[in-house]
Amino acid sequence: QVQLVESGGGLVQPGGSLRLSCASSRSIYTIDVMGWYRQAPGKQRELVAGITGGGSTNYADPVKGRFTISRDNAKNTVYLQMNSLKPEDTAVYYCNAAIGVSSSSWGKGTQVTVSS
Repeated sequence: QVQLVESGGGLVQPGGSLRLSCASSRSIYTIDVMGWYRQAPGKQRELVAGITGGGSTNYADPVKGRFTISRDNAKNTVYLQMNSLKPEDTAVYYCNAAIGVSSSSWGKGTQVTVSS
């Protein structure tokens, strides 16, 4: 199991920016895919962005061009830079670490609220 701790959430006005961080207890070199997911009230958890060990990235359509996922291998940390935030981005954001096909670990989440 991998311990993941998210940080960086908060309240921001529409059009603003936040950077989320996900610190891993395990070297992220050994993790196949790290991802950010979000869950809004009354909705299912959905993938926001993912990054592989090789650095390939993918994004959900609603966040393309606004969000950027990146990794700092030396710090065992993955980031999610969120720009041009919209009220519909309001959710709890979770970090996930996937190793192989059977191992998946989650952080406890960080709240992001976009409101004026």
